[in-house]
Amino acid sequence: MENLTIQNVPVANMIGMAVSLIVVVGLPIVLCIMVRRKTGARISSFFIGAATFIVFALILEQILHTVVFAAAGTAITGNIWLYALYGGLAAGIFEETGRYLAMKLCMKKTLNKQNAIMYGVGHGGIEAILLVGMSCISNLLLSVSINSGQLGMLLPMTGLDETTSQQLMAQLSALSMTPALHFYLAGVERISAVLFHISASYLVYLAVKKKKISWYLLAVLAHFLLDAMTAVMAAYLPVLALEGILLVFCGGFAWVIWRMYHKEPASAGV
Repeated sequence: MENLTIQNVPVANMIGMAVSLIVVVGLPIVLCIMVRRKTGARISSFFIGAATFIVFALILEQILHTVVFAAAGTAITGNIWLYALYGGLAAGIFEETGRYLAMKLCMKKTLNKQNAIMYGVGHGGIEAILLVGMSCISNLLLSVSINSGQLGMLLPMTGLDETTSQQLMAQLSALSMTPALHFYLAGVERISAVLFHISASYLVYLAVKKKKISWYLLAVLAHFLLDAMTAVMAAYLPVLALEGILLVFCGGFAWVIWRMYHKEPASAGV
C-alpha cells in the first residue's frame, strides 16, 4: 500500500457529491422552517422524529440484522428476493412502530396533523443527513486528498493485509470510476425518501388519533413495498430508471396524503 495509486476523481463527480450534500442537509432545514412558519408546528416534533429514526432504525433494527445475518449466513444476503422481503419487512416494522410509539408516548399532548408532518421532516431529514450527507462529506474529503496527492494523510498506507488493501483500493477507485450522474442521484433519492417519511408519518398520526391500527398497518405495508421494490429493482434496472420510479411512487403517495391532510379540519395549536 506504500505505492497506492488511484486515478484522480473527475470534477463532475465532486460537484455531484457537493450538490447532493447541499440537498440532503438543506432540504430538512428548509422544510422545517416552512412547516413551522406555515402551520405553527413545534420544532420539538422535528427532533422527536430524528431521535426515533436513530433509535429504531440505526440501533434496534441493526441489532436484528446482525443476529439474523449471523444465523442465516448467505441464505438471505445471497438471494435478492429473500433479502428484499426481509429488509423491507424489517424496515417497515421497526420504523413505523417507532413512529407510532413516539407519537403515542412522546407527543401525547402535542399530537396534531401539523406536528405529525414536522415529525416526518425530522425522521426523513436525519436519515438523509446521516446516511447520505456523511457519505458525501467522506467522499469529498477522499476525493480532494486523492487529487492533491495527500491521501496518505487521511488513510493508513501500511500494515494492511491483502484483502483489506484490495477492498480499500476498490472503494477509492469507485470515486473516479462511478459516473457523475450517480452522485447527483443520491440527492434525488433522499428527496423521494423524505416525501415518503412525511407521508407515512401522517398515516401513523391517523392511527394514533383515530385509534385505528389499520392506518399503522397501511404505513408498514407502504414502507415494506418501497424498500422491497427498491432492493429488487436496483438489481435489474439502471440507476436513473430506478430513481425515476421511486420519485413517481413517493411523489404520488405524497400527493394522496396532501389531499387527505387538507381535507381534515385544522387541529388546534398545541
